Amino acid sequence: MSDSRASRKRAIEPVVQVSTPSIIASKVRQAIAHGEFVPGQQISEAALASRLGVSRGPLREGMQRLTQEGLLISIRNRGLFVIEMTPENVRDMYVAREAVERAAAACVHRRNHTAAGAALGVAVDSMAGAAAAGDDVAVSEHDVEFHEVLVAHAESPRLARFHETLLTETRMCVHALEDTYDSPGTRVAEHRAIADAIAANDPDLTDRLLIMHMADAVERLTRRD
Repeated sequence: MSDSRASRKRAIEPVVQVSTPSIIASKVRQAIAHGEFVPGQQISEAALASRLGVSRGPLREGMQRLTQEGLLISIRNRGLFVIEMTPENVRDMYVAREAVERAAAACVHRRNHTAAGAALGVAVDSMAGAAAAGDDVAVSEHDVEFHEVLVAHAESPRLARFHETLLTETRMCVHALEDTYDSPGTRVAEHRAIADAIAANDPDLTDRLLIMHMADAVERLTRRD
């Protein structure tokens, strides 16, 4: 077969389509992450199906995916509810986040710590700018962005998939951190130290800092329980 014929053959590849239940799950996941559906809120299937313009079948499949992820809870004879970030759920979520992000950091150090360190530095700079402007909401958003960048640079689709659900839960409670810092500069400094450790290719220091960072967040989020 000539190169031109082979090239033409390779151009005909399957079309990748995202299923309707996947789209529904993604939309509801984002709505939960950004507070459109609040912790403990009941989700009406009929109202949501009407709002999204979909039938009940794919909607239920999408909701089942979110139930399996732990973002929704099904209560018999009552319906579907958004999970509440109780102290127990916060602790458990951070156990999972710590496992995923420490694994991601280890991958980063084996792959390309230079690129990851630079990208994380940009995220920290954005966080610092928001802190200087007194924009606590933006500080929280850049906080989440930092951790998304970290896991993305691990180049592991499975870690990224696990992390997506965990960050939805993180967004549900991360803004509560805003009131626990005397100064947003403390929050910036924690992330700057992690970025610098990755840029310096010091995996042991990175791992210790991530453990401390997660433990600090859990303590701040649960100290009032």
